[in-house]
Amino acid sequence: MTLSEKLETQGVAGAPDASATLLPSPALQEQQGGQAAAGEPRQETRERCPGGQSALLMAGAPEEQHGAEPPEGGWGWVVMLAAMWCNGAVFGIQNSCGVLFVSMLSEFGSQDDKQMVFKTAWVSSLSMGMIFFCSPVVSVFTDIFGCRIIAIVGAAVGFVGLLLSSFVSTIEPLYFTYGILFACGCSFAYQPSLVILGQYFKKRLGLVNGIVTAGSSLFTVSLPFLLRVLIDSVGLYNTLRVLCILIFVLFLAGFTYKPLTSSASDKEGGKKGILRFPPAKKIFSFSIFKVTGYRIWAFGIPAALFGYFVPYVHLMKHVKERLGENVQEEVLLLCLGITSGVGRLIFGRVADYIPGAKKVYLQVISFFLIGLMSMMIPLCNSLGGLIAVCLFMGLFDGCFICIMAPIAFELVGAQDVSQAIGFLLGLMSVPMIVGPPIAGILRDYLGTYDVAFYLAGVPPMIGGIILSFIPWVHEKKKAKEKEKTVDEETTKKMLENESTSASGTAEKPSKESESNI
Repeated sequence: MTLSEKLETQGVAGAPDASATLLPSPALQEQQGGQAAAGEPRQETRERCPGGQSALLMAGAPEEQHGAEPPEGGWGWVVMLAAMWCNGAVFGIQNSCGVLFVSMLSEFGSQDDKQMVFKTAWVSSLSMGMIFFCSPVVSVFTDIFGCRIIAIVGAAVGFVGLLLSSFVSTIEPLYFTYGILFACGCSFAYQPSLVILGQYFKKRLGLVNGIVTAGSSLFTVSLPFLLRVLIDSVGLYNTLRVLCILIFVLFLAGFTYKPLTSSASDKEGGKKGILRFPPAKKIFSFSIFKVTGYRIWAFGIPAALFGYFVPYVHLMKHVKERLGENVQEEVLLLCLGITSGVGRLIFGRVADYIPGAKKVYLQVISFFLIGLMSMMIPLCNSLGGLIAVCLFMGLFDGCFICIMAPIAFELVGAQDVSQAIGFLLGLMSVPMIVGPPIAGILRDYLGTYDVAFYLAGVPPMIGGIILSFIPWVHEKKKAKEKEKTVDEETTKKMLENESTSASGTAEKPSKESESNI
């Protein structure tokens, strides 16, 4: 073998591949284009994140936009206002369900039906629960079809469900029109409003998320008073029709979600107009349940939420029974809404200073105090006492909500954080649906809400105890991973030393043979 042949062989074996660092030549591009035209699948040079667009959103960072930086403003401010309206309209109506609950009882109830509170509670609990129950599916559809389409379709479905709810004559049809159809539409409209923010903002994403989530508190503060005025003046049915205006504006807001990144249908489709769904293992990643800390978190939080939604549904009715008809019970929802917004701002900042999975301790404290406040509701015989309880309850409700994404990020990492939150929200839907009707049964048979509120405070405390084990489990896991990494590095160095010594001993005989020659 000649010297030139040796150099050519070494260049092929050891030289870095030019195609890995340089753009392909025109001839190579043409060849690849011919292969694609012949029907051979093109391989992506970069593997897509399993969680799709929402994975990076939940972690607090926007999705890469093919190397381009987010505009940090411009049309993004319009998108922010649309998302703020979505957050406010969806959760403002849901959090004001106590006012609608009292009106539904008077509209559909009768003295002969001893289970009317139980039946009516299903409407509100189904509605709130279905928003969370649909979250894993909404994440998938948003990744496939894009934010704009899903938001528009969701708002349209929610509008139809709410409009149909204004024409029913009994409570049972509301289970479908309001509890399922309207709620599912809200879920499909809500999640894209969060995903799209990560495409327009990066440096200002924290500020923008704060403004958007403030929409929920703003509507929760003002909507109960508006609903009370509307119900007293035009009745329940026309009030629901007025609420349809909010959802119609939400429908229009969906058109502002101009996409800056391509959806999975564009990435996976070989030709324009042909929709190809990503593989199932990219859509649903159950590997996150192999993480012990996440398993505890994913089942501990639902365990804590069996009593969480009970005050939102039954507090208005309890106040009327305890303090009389002339009390302004809407003030309590006002207190919940204001302090919930304050809690999100305060504890979101506090969580930045708490390292790792120890952020879970904030949720542990929140659940203990929420449970305690729920148990104190029957002990309050004045509006002032109930206001104090609601102020504390709203504050720690905001704490619980605002650190969901940071905890998920710590437990499973950025790549799987969207799936982690999606599965968690789905599991949360079960106790949020079941809790208020159980409280309604207790009220129907005992004639008072006292036992219901006492029992509603127990699950949050149990859930808090379960969650308190997460930091210990997480730190233990990190220690094992660190030890494993050290062992692997040590083994690698030993192998390198052995190979070096072996090559040294092999060179000595060759040099001796050359000297003999």
